[in-house]
Amino acid sequence: MKVQFSKIKEGWVELNKEVQISLEKTINSGFFIGGKILEDFENKFAKYSRSNYCVGVSSGLDALMLALKALNIGVDDEVIVPSNTYIASWLAISHCNAMPVPVEPNSKTYNMDIKKIENRITKKTKAIMLVYLYGHVVDIEKVLIIAKKYNLKIIIDAAQAHGSKYNKIDIGSHGDIVCWSFYPGKNLGAMGDAGAITTNSNKLAQKISCLRNYGSNVKYYNSFKGFNNRLDTIQAAFLIEKLKKLNKWNKKRKKIAGIYINELKSLDLTLPTEESYCKHSWHLFVIRLRNRDKFQAFLKEKNIQTLIHYPIPPHKQKCYKELNLNKFDLRLTEQISKTIISLPISPHHTEIEIEYVIENIKKSFKRKN
Repeated sequence: MKVQFSKIKEGWVELNKEVQISLEKTINSGFFIGGKILEDFENKFAKYSRSNYCVGVSSGLDALMLALKALNIGVDDEVIVPSNTYIASWLAISHCNAMPVPVEPNSKTYNMDIKKIENRITKKTKAIMLVYLYGHVVDIEKVLIIAKKYNLKIIIDAAQAHGSKYNKIDIGSHGDIVCWSFYPGKNLGAMGDAGAITTNSNKLAQKISCLRNYGSNVKYYNSFKGFNNRLDTIQAAFLIEKLKKLNKWNKKRKKIAGIYINELKSLDLTLPTEESYCKHSWHLFVIRLRNRDKFQAFLKEKNIQTLIHYPIPPHKQKCYKELNLNKFDLRLTEQISKTIISLPISPHHTEIEIEYVIENIKKSFKRKN
């Protein structure tokens, strides 16, 4: 048996009829940038994420960058960011000529350790960027208290958290701006790069809408030095159809996560947790164990695809060498990067496939992995 890490194609196969109708509808509309279809998706996703406004943009990275720009963050400013995250979170800060200031993760959730935030705040700090890694949210109320104390903005990178909840509430309006990615492998994925921001601020939504479109709300009249970061109408049309399936598909992810947890709990590895304030969307199912590379090689021999999210932390990347971030103690982040591995999970994996994965994980431990 061969088990893929994620079955992206199968999701589109399930939606084949709806996608064909959406494609024809978009072509017949004559609008390939902007228009009612894009507005329809923005309204539907705003409602889904329980926010007042949604602005579709070209990618998750662009959403983060535009969020920072909209908050006037730039040269000489510092933004507190997780050390344990995908590099896009850092790149957005760098592209605004601000400085990423890393904070170590909580060892249970892998998200930013809230207790360590205040030690990183300086007179230059303008914002805190939280990342809901793997689909697990941060205890945002505690961060809001810190932000209010120091007059800081909060940007949330929810690229992996479509459908996650905080204290039973959808996460689209916590903080100042929430940023989303619709990269094909996400819980809500497009057929290419796509993203969005959600917010309850009309002022911020209007500014980001302007920034994504060359800095213009009225054609040929430019209020800002903007960008071409618009969400393609065709992607918006496809996302409307996928959004209808998101809750159902997330339930399947949760079921698979439950099977993994129940079947692997007796093994010498660290399983993911779900804190009481969080409803996890299970974008990824990440475990930690010794001899990770041997374990991955064994599963590969059994035709089981696994991935590592992420093998090299941002502060260890060549592109950030000049920042000399060795002054920060980021040993936990480095340890995590050497011991984590993501197991196959998607709404379209069968229980037989998941049982096969579990069977071979157990076999790998019998071999004293």
